[in-house]
Amino acid sequence: MLPSEAPAADRLDDLVALVRGRRLVALTGAGCSTESGIPDYRGPETRRRARNPIQGREFSRSAEIRQRYWARAVLGWERFSRAEPNPAHRALARLEQGGLLDGLITQNVDGLHHAAGSRRVIELHGTLSEVGCLACGAVEPRAAVQARLLARNPGWLRLAADLAPDGDADLPAEHVARFHAPPCLRCDGPLKPRVVFFGENVPRPVVDAAFALVDAADALLVVGSSLAVYSGYRFVLRAAERGIPVAMINLGSARGEELSALKIDAMAGHVLPRLAEALGCGAR
Repeated sequence: MLPSEAPAADRLDDLVALVRGRRLVALTGAGCSTESGIPDYRGPETRRRARNPIQGREFSRSAEIRQRYWARAVLGWERFSRAEPNPAHRALARLEQGGLLDGLITQNVDGLHHAAGSRRVIELHGTLSEVGCLACGAVEPRAAVQARLLARNPGWLRLAADLAPDGDADLPAEHVARFHAPPCLRCDGPLKPRVVFFGENVPRPVVDAAFALVDAADALLVVGSSLAVYSGYRFVLRAAERGIPVAMINLGSARGEELSALKIDAMAGHVLPRLAEALGCGAR
């Protein structure tokens, strides 16, 4: 047994007892996808590299920053787009299919919940699978943009780079300087992935839909999130205000632990399949 599995085994019965018979809603973070090979912003390896995410306002204002983003994103997307759902994603989908999970709110932009079969998914921070024009608003699939990026920058995939969060990659400045970023096909305007960058606000309709999901729940299950960012933490605050019990599954500490009824310090992929099986939603 791995060390991270022991606490889960000790407390799984408590988690089952907490959520059984309750309308359950999940709030997921990057820790739900790290087992699919997608790094998070606050994991040990990311902290070691001490990288700073691009800010939304800077991206909109600076052609140089957009060039840097797209130069690195071309490399990151090749691996990011091949990521597949892991046992945690699949267990959440089974809980929904079994009528035990009303839906989920995710801070992730990787689309892996949809790929696993989850139907009611609120993507707080958008999705990397689409790209929008900052000038005219036209939307284009990310895969199509990738093809254009590679055509404009032949040989780019031969560059070596470390995968970073959200489809990004670490790339030396001398490579970035010779990269040609793609314009909008409709108006030649600058392109931006349809995600909420750091420093930007989650659209109000998305927030309202997420609050409504929490308000209708009997229990909130936080999966793989340190809740360091307020965009996710606010839903734990909302649940606590409404007297809705909160359970957390996260490897490491999490903001608002004192508001939770139960905290399991373990990887989501170790706990959720066992939870689904205990509730009668095991793999078929």
